[in-house]
Amino acid sequence: MSKRDAYAPGPAAGVEVQKDGEKWTLVLVRELRHPPATVWRALTDPEQLREWAPFDADRSLGAAGPVTLSTVGTPQPQVSASTVKRAEAPRLLEHTWGDHDLRWELEPLGSGTRLTLWHAIDRRYIAWGAAGWHICFDVLDRLLEGEPIGRIAGPEAMKVEGWQRLTGEYTALTRGSEE
Repeated sequence: MSKRDAYAPGPAAGVEVQKDGEKWTLVLVRELRHPPATVWRALTDPEQLREWAPFDADRSLGAAGPVTLSTVGTPQPQVSASTVKRAEAPRLLEHTWGDHDLRWELEPLGSGTRLTLWHAIDRRYIAWGAAGWHICFDVLDRLLEGEPIGRIAGPEAMKVEGWQRLTGEYTALTRGSEE
C-alpha cells in the first residue's frame, strides 16, 4: 500500500466561521513544523502549489499583480483571472481566486509556523471547504516533511476514506456560527 493509499485525514480542528452581513469567511489554522520562509515558498511557488493546492498558478504568488489560477480536479477546467493583492514574504499573502478572497498569515511558532487562512466562501460550502483545505494542508505538511503523497483536491478529495466523517465534524464545529 502506498503512502497515498494509506492516507486518512485526522479529526476536524482549528476552524471558525466569521459572518459580516451576507459575507462568510472560513478561518482555518494549522501548525506546521517548518519555518515561515519554507511555508512561504510552498504557498507561492507554482511547482510546489502543484503538489498540494487545489489550484495551479501561472506564476509565483510572491509578488503583487495579476495571476491566473486554474482549479484542479474539476470535470471542466475552471480558469480564474485572479490578483495577488499583497505579498509580504514570509508573513502575509492576500489574493483572489476568482471572486473569492484568500488571506494567508504565517506566524513564527517556535521553529515552525502557525498558518492561518481566511477564505471568503459561500455559506453552503463551509464544511466542504474546511474539509478540502484540511486535506490540502495534510498533503502540504507531508510535502514539507519530504514525504510527498501527491495533490488530493476537488472530487478526488471526496473519495478519500474519512471524507464523510470530516465534513460531518466540520459541519458540527461550524454550525453555531452559521445561524
